[in-house]
Formats: sequence, C-alpha cells, structure tokens
Amino acid sequence: MSKLHLVMGGRVKNPQTLDFEDLNSIELVGVYPDYAAAENAWRGAAQRTVDDAEMRYVIVHLHRLLEPDLPSG
Repeated sequence: MSKLHLVMGGRVKNPQTLDFEDLNSIELVGVYPDYAAAENAWRGAAQRTVDDAEMRYVIVHLHRLLEPDLPSG
C-alpha cells in the first residue's frame, strides 16, 4: 500500500486544539500518495488562511490508520 495522506482543515473552537467547530464544513483538500505532496497542499491551504487564527489545516497519515501494525519508517 502506498503511504496515503489526507489534507483537511476548518474552523476550530480554540486555536490551541483540533476541536473543529462544525464537522460538516471541514474542507477536504485532497488525498496524496506521499508526505511531500501532502505537505505542499497543506502549505497552500494554510497560506490562504494565514491571517485567521481559528482556521487549521492538518495532514492525516491515512496509511497509519489503515495498517497500524506496519512499521512507520
């Protein structure tokens, strides 16, 4: 399995957490085959909202969720 990564984001209740205000309004930026591509997409999304402290974008390591017993290396 390739190392899939999901980039998503949205408005959070507190900028110190990942407690999203409205799960129905989360933006799904995309799914990427490697971390470098995901990081590039994350940077683009985060830069668009850099002045809004309540907007957070994250990279989710889908491959770790789908196959948690595999080594992370």
